[in-house]
Amino acid sequence: MQLELSRVVQGCRLGVLTGLGKSGQHSLEVPGCLLYTRCATVPHLTQDTLHTLRDLPSVTQVSVDCLAEHHEVLEEFKEGVRKFAGLHDTVLFCSLHDSANTSPAGHITNKTVSVWGSGGRIELTVARFMAIQAAVQPDCYQSMADGETWQAGTSRKRVRKAVDRTLAHLDECLVLHQKTQELKQAEIFGVVEGGDIMEERLRSARETVKRPVGGFVLDGFHSAAMDQDVRAQLIKATSAELPQEKPRLVLGVGRPDEVISCVEAGVDLFESFFPFQVTERGCALSFNYTIDPDPETAGTSTPTVLEFNGEMPAVKKPNSNGDENIMPFEMNLKDKRYQDDFRPLVEGCGCYCCKKHMRAYVHHLLVTNELLGGVLLMLHNMAHYLGFFKALREAIASDRLQDFKNRVLHC
Repeated sequence: MQLELSRVVQGCRLGVLTGLGKSGQHSLEVPGCLLYTRCATVPHLTQDTLHTLRDLPSVTQVSVDCLAEHHEVLEEFKEGVRKFAGLHDTVLFCSLHDSANTSPAGHITNKTVSVWGSGGRIELTVARFMAIQAAVQPDCYQSMADGETWQAGTSRKRVRKAVDRTLAHLDECLVLHQKTQELKQAEIFGVVEGGDIMEERLRSARETVKRPVGGFVLDGFHSAAMDQDVRAQLIKATSAELPQEKPRLVLGVGRPDEVISCVEAGVDLFESFFPFQVTERGCALSFNYTIDPDPETAGTSTPTVLEFNGEMPAVKKPNSNGDENIMPFEMNLKDKRYQDDFRPLVEGCGCYCCKKHMRAYVHHLLVTNELLGGVLLMLHNMAHYLGFFKALREAIASDRLQDFKNRVLHC
């Protein structure tokens, strides 16, 4: 696995991650995202419906918390999650937690971390964690880590302990990694912790770099964890300590404005749980990420779907409609205003939902709790999110990042 950078502009890294997978034939453009799954399945979608989407990421994310309770089944199967779940021709990345879930705090010890499955809490030692990885057989995975320091107000002592534990876990994981036949061709990503304390972030990064890891996971920067400016400062300083040729994946960040901020700070890869969260709210992503090819005609560009509908455009500040769960980048299709709206979810969107169905129909499916509502929304939201990342890469390549930001944030 190697990251080949073609451009670095104001901190933004544009390139291709090559040599992925056991065959080394896969690649992934950066900045980019992984394909989000739960129990190795994209929520709401079958494999057939999923592959109606174009430009799917070549890397699929699975998580230990979803798979730990199936450890014995996978171990007996012996051929890994990819074959078990029918995930053909994809690279597997295994993270510790599903960022779409919030896990209870206070269940970390010097020797164990805890994850939550459908049956409750599962306590993991490094040996058990690595046994799960051997059963999953990923192409790359993050090491076990103490990631409970992202909550505001965590003490310096607790943060220091988390960094020490995470480094100790990494060392143990590396030893077992070398001894595990099923992981011989896999890459292990070191986890950088440190909460919101700059000194600990830098210490964690510098120590992790000394280990033979294939990439880095920046943990503890979840959307609800800290101010966006503070996050950007910490990531920028941390990234300066990491080698240029190895990828950086940030966990728990998915909102478009936060993605852009993290890319400017040096992040390469993101999860794609955000479209799932939007779908679960009964919403459709509807922000505009297209930039006019000619700056002189930007003022005459076609109004966004939000402007057509008389809704608030995507802005940095939260919504003022009283519903704090609805982000400014989405429309709530459960709202009665859409029951007689016969337009596509987003004008010009090429996804199956927008080409075949109207807002009024999706509204009807949602208010009557029809399963098809989630399917159509997930198809649209994934297509919109992947289109956002493609447009982001094009904006960096053409030195139009500021225009792109203005369009997404509607500044």
